[in-house]
Amino acid sequence: MNARLPSFAGAAERRPVGDPPAGAVPRRGPERRWRTAALVLPALGFLAVFFVYPMAGILVRSFTGSQGFTLGNYVSAIRDPAYPRIFGLTFQIAFTVTVATLVLAYPLAYKLSTVSGPVAAVLMALLLVPFFTDLLVRMFSWMVILGRDGLVNLVLSNLGAGPVRLLYGRAGVLIGMTYALLPYMTLTLYSVMRGIDRSLLQAANNLGASEWQAFRRVFLPLSLPGVFGGSLLVFVLALGYFVTPRLMGGPHDQMIAMVIENQVEMSLDVNFASSLAVLLLVLAIGGFVVYDRIVGLRSLFESKV
Repeated sequence: MNARLPSFAGAAERRPVGDPPAGAVPRRGPERRWRTAALVLPALGFLAVFFVYPMAGILVRSFTGSQGFTLGNYVSAIRDPAYPRIFGLTFQIAFTVTVATLVLAYPLAYKLSTVSGPVAAVLMALLLVPFFTDLLVRMFSWMVILGRDGLVNLVLSNLGAGPVRLLYGRAGVLIGMTYALLPYMTLTLYSVMRGIDRSLLQAANNLGASEWQAFRRVFLPLSLPGVFGGSLLVFVLALGYFVTPRLMGGPHDQMIAMVIENQVEMSLDVNFASSLAVLLLVLAIGGFVVYDRIVGLRSLFESKV
């Protein structure tokens, strides 16, 4: 017993004077604080100039009328039944696109996470090369494919099921937005699935679980941070989508971004357009709050985007 005590005492004696004890959190010195501030300040300055300042301007304009301060812009946006309907349609389309991208991206990301070498490189190239092409080019390509004389209607006509109207309606908007946002969901899921230890699935199989049971009870729960993070990312992006509904949608598929653009370009009513933009921001923040209550924002930081 006495032979062990000197070893601990000796270790304590060997520790230089002034060093923190073992396990203690080291204090941040002024030099480290300045270094952290130097790294963060450029990004904060960029956000302040190009995000906070314009948002403050939009907020001020939304409360401005011909006579100065007014709530009339918000009252008009709420009382007119057209605008709540457009907000509802925007959220409905964004939710549908989010579900569609999740259904398509999950098996694709799973396959990408299980292969390596040339196969993985080819699959990743097929996913990313269209992603780096301009959005307008991709949308015009889809307009050719989905047109009345396009490839899809040609196949459906040969099968006796066409032609079908796919452009200038809800179907065109959903197809175009799902295609445009699919890489965001796939890459988010892939980054999380790639980090899952596959030996856990092998251990489940060794313990008697079938392939489906191992996937359902081990892999699927571990991939949920990617599901939640990708869904929130796609949903927020879809709320403000403009190009695809403008090109492929019809008059009954106007989303709120198109209405804001019309108010600025056609009606020249920037103040009312600002109130619509602020309402969209408030509703999006409300979606974040609901997400936090149901899922928790902690899951976003657990996903490796």
